[in-house]
Amino acid sequence: MPKLPAPPVPAALKEAPPRPDEPRTETGAIETAKQAGTTVIDWIDERTSLSGTGRWLMFRKVPKGTNWAYTLGSATLFAFLSQAVTGVFLAMYYRPSATGGAYESVRQITTGVFLGQFVQGMHLWGASVMIVLVFLHMGRTFLYGAYKYPRELTWVIGVVLLILTMVMALTGYLLPFDQRAYWATVVATNITGTGPIVGPYLADFLRGGPEFTTTTLSRFYAIHMLVVPGAMIALIGAHLYLVSKLGTTAPPWRRAHRESPFDTVEA
Repeated sequence: MPKLPAPPVPAALKEAPPRPDEPRTETGAIETAKQAGTTVIDWIDERTSLSGTGRWLMFRKVPKGTNWAYTLGSATLFAFLSQAVTGVFLAMYYRPSATGGAYESVRQITTGVFLGQFVQGMHLWGASVMIVLVFLHMGRTFLYGAYKYPRELTWVIGVVLLILTMVMALTGYLLPFDQRAYWATVVATNITGTGPIVGPYLADFLRGGPEFTTTTLSRFYAIHMLVVPGAMIALIGAHLYLVSKLGTTAPPWRRAHRESPFDTVEA
């Protein structure tokens, strides 16, 4: 079967040839790579329209007087991402078994896995760093009055995230399942059981029953790896959306002036 010729290109769509007096430029590998990257970005943006969302997130009003204290929220987010990444690597080797598997798996991570002690140390100390950053961020928000109208919901979500961070620390403390982790968790669950009304039910839920058994480790592992991280990811997304939508408040010493407290800059 004969191959049909390609249809002719209209003259209006043909690229004009270079003029004889114009220097010819050779396209190198770097220029070609730049054009390829731009083409890929344009292809994705044409189908997702993410450029508008990116401009909405990046270009917004930032208060005058913004200082390093405003970076505590971003630092907390970075700490959470670090915990998530290191936690995934640790979960590849961890065995939530109360009959020696949990303790032996942690010992194997720190002694037999390449960079295992480094990753486990990042996860261990990163938990403390994240808790400190969360409290500093909440303290800055309170002192600057950023919990007031119209940012009440942002503050409420932040408080819930603080509680979930403490739950994450509590459930993760048991996972090595050594003597210190075991008895510290026993004390923590007993203290939880002394709370009014919901305290006993909450303690039974954490233990997986009225007593501390082998089921408790699996319960804590599921809460630590699935329940709390999922809830935190959803709430962090809502928190960031509200921060981008409502903006951040100016420092108290700037709000005392009558002039406009905002400068339009790239955030």
